[in-house]
Amino acid sequence: MTHDRLVCANCAGPVSEGRCPVCRASRERLQQEGPFGGLSPAALIGMLVVLIAAVALLAHQTA
Repeated sequence: MTHDRLVCANCAGPVSEGRCPVCRASRERLQQEGPFGGLSPAALIGMLVVLIAAVALLAHQTA
């Protein structure tokens, strides 16, 4: 989930606006996590399985 859709429990404002210290801290943490920070562990494992399958298929086709 991106931070532009999150609502702060402290001030009830959008986290992306950074109205209070809690919003600003959450926004900063979300920005530091990078592109894969919001993905669940199950989604990351699924992407890894797809990547391994693609590499195995590619290796099978070239051999």
